[in-house]
Amino acid sequence: MRNTAKITTAVLAAGALTLGLTACGSDSGSDSAAGDKDGPLIVAASPTPHAKILGYVKDNLAKKEGLDLEVKEFTDYVLPNTATQDGSVGANFFQHKPYLDDFNKKNKTDIVPVVDVHLEPLGLYSQKTKDLGGLKKGATVAVPNDTTNEARALQLLDDNGVITLKEGAGNAATPKDVAKNPKNIKFKELEAAQVPRSLGDVDAAVINGNYAVEAKLSPAKDAIVQEKAKGNPYSNLLAVKKGNEDDPRVKKLAKLLNSPEVKKYIDDEFDGAILPSF
Repeated sequence: MRNTAKITTAVLAAGALTLGLTACGSDSGSDSAAGDKDGPLIVAASPTPHAKILGYVKDNLAKKEGLDLEVKEFTDYVLPNTATQDGSVGANFFQHKPYLDDFNKKNKTDIVPVVDVHLEPLGLYSQKTKDLGGLKKGATVAVPNDTTNEARALQLLDDNGVITLKEGAGNAATPKDVAKNPKNIKFKELEAAQVPRSLGDVDAAVINGNYAVEAKLSPAKDAIVQEKAKGNPYSNLLAVKKGNEDDPRVKKLAKLLNSPEVKKYIDDEFDGAILPSF
């Protein structure tokens, strides 16, 4: 499955709002990267897929666009935002908007989205049926038990007519927010990493893209249904400190990250584990 097998738990955990404590290449606190618009645009990114996508842009597209791009890899989900806020880097690419909104609220930062790039999709998998119609009454469906991914899993089932959530359930939905359950689905709430291991014991399971790949499942081929990328609030995005959205370097990078070339790169490189959001 090409390079998809390299996508690890820590890498794709941005979708799960996982927080770490260490960073790589984060020693440039005095760069004033955001303020020097004649210098390179320094972008903080998680190693995969974010830094890999930026590396493709740097090696294949940036020069033609007149963009001097530098990528700094971080292995946590706090320092890229603090570095963006203090100007050590000019932008970051590692998170989705619900995480960014929560970070801004808790840390009194003012980092804003620029453009959506890709989604790390949740999908519904089963060893007992190949379509939704095969889900029997009283079926047991395993879902991740962390706040963000459980809500996403339930929303996926809602979007595909398996259940109906209460109006306004939002990003913190739990099985208690299910308003209609025509098949009397029972939910087995498990740690996200454990969900793939439950496939043999349940009728179906909603699995994060990274854990699906680790379990040798192909999101593109094996998922009965999966999240749609376009307009998805959990799309990973390019972000900058408020006021830097009009930086010409940022505009160039945003254009390139939403280019046909990057769409093809994502499709070819990640085999459905990552979906373009544009």
